[in-house]
Amino acid sequence: MSLTPQDGGGGRQGRRGTDGDRKRRRRRIVRWSASILVLAMAGTATAGYLYYEHLNGNIKKENLNNADAKDRATASKANAAGQTPLNILLIGSDARDTAENQKLGGAKDIGTAARADVQMLLHVSADRTNMSVVSMPRDTLVSIPKCTDAKTGKVYAATDDTMTNASLERGGPGCTVATWEKLTGIHIDHFMMVDFSGVVSMADAIGGVPVCVDANIYSHTSTGHGSGLKLKKGTTSVKGKQALQWLRTRYGFEDGSDIARTKAQHMYMNSMVRQLRSNATLSNPDKLLGLAETATKALTVDTGLGTVTKLYDLSKELKKVPTNRITMTTMPFVYSSDGNRVLPKPTDAAKLWRLVREDIALDGKDKKKTTTTTKVTDKAAADDKIAVQVQNGTKSSTETAVTGRAAAVTQLLVGKGFTKAAADSSALLSEDQTLVRYPSADLAGDAQRVAKVLGIPTSQVKKSTAVDGVTVVVGADWRSGTKYTADDDDTTPASASALNASDTKACMHVDPDYTW
Repeated sequence: MSLTPQDGGGGRQGRRGTDGDRKRRRRRIVRWSASILVLAMAGTATAGYLYYEHLNGNIKKENLNNADAKDRATASKANAAGQTPLNILLIGSDARDTAENQKLGGAKDIGTAARADVQMLLHVSADRTNMSVVSMPRDTLVSIPKCTDAKTGKVYAATDDTMTNASLERGGPGCTVATWEKLTGIHIDHFMMVDFSGVVSMADAIGGVPVCVDANIYSHTSTGHGSGLKLKKGTTSVKGKQALQWLRTRYGFEDGSDIARTKAQHMYMNSMVRQLRSNATLSNPDKLLGLAETATKALTVDTGLGTVTKLYDLSKELKKVPTNRITMTTMPFVYSSDGNRVLPKPTDAAKLWRLVREDIALDGKDKKKTTTTTKVTDKAAADDKIAVQVQNGTKSSTETAVTGRAAAVTQLLVGKGFTKAAADSSALLSEDQTLVRYPSADLAGDAQRVAKVLGIPTSQVKKSTAVDGVTVVVGADWRSGTKYTADDDDTTPASASALNASDTKACMHVDPDYTW
């Protein structure tokens, strides 16, 4: 339903009513848009009286995805009720494009290429009962696809083993989105980006966010490193520059890594959600007027989200999720061979991406989903009459394909009596889960027979127009061995360090070397 005010018919009285409706409608839109910048997570009512068109003019817009179509993930499927999940990439830019950003960021030169130093994928479930947030450390080495800068037309070639934060300087936020889709296979619907000065101005407008440290901390080294954050033990409400220092602190938190910084960011965002949803002082019209102005000026979004009306529509969806169903996580990782960078952790990272793709809540509170099996009336042919193609899909976001895997499973099938099984060496795919695909109903029975013999669940037998006959795609979950074991465990990996937004006891551990 459109939220754009509609013209009313009739006489003078009817027009008066319509004007009043329009003003009330715009007030509602403004109060929601004011809070949407707060990493789109608060979904709380705010108010303001800025003109609708003025706010629209404040919002900066860019392309959603700057990669070629072949490198993009397919759109999320609707559930049985016709509801579709929402995936929003939240980006914190370290741009030094203004004197203010330069001062806050500590850089010497204005105009250096911006990097995506904070990246969080916000997944809102299709039924809007829960929200999952996954952070990727900025030091993660990833493959960045070919991207074309929509502003300049410059083409950036695909690159491997590159820090994920460099994606922003290779074609803008649309390339950061493309990098996430390539890594995770998750379709991203929107992005929202804010820079240093935006964080500071928003923190000031909100009035402060409570954060906790378990000891006095001063993030500063003798060589000038550190964010400059200085806090006393316990809980402090931070705002403005101090809020930015909290979000940027690495030296002084836990092991001094980017992972510790990500954890601190999660605590900050969870606290901000609670603060916005409970803060009665936000009823002050003057403060909310400033918040609306600040929010729209600080925000860069994709073109599909580039009006206050669309932000309002989005915020209504986000507001439906209760605080205790918001889960913050970090992509499971391992350190690179030199110890200076991180990589997605094999198996655990792939599992986390699968849970998000399949719209499974990371807090483990989803109702148990019943598995429905399609009734197959087609009877399977004799095993030695079933033609089976076997493809190698063992390549994942963290590991190269296992050489000869299709041939090995083909040999296994032949040994079980499927003498027409053959390896398809021309196909080198990437599938997290092993699948059996078939093109038409008359081969459904054959496909299920093959799956049964290999121990593959019927839920992983899929009808697909991408194949010509019964096809086994050996996924990244079956990289070795002759026995397939299905991963039917939908619990969030412990390595994702899940933190619930309602947890008020979370407190950052301070490195003893940075106390005072």
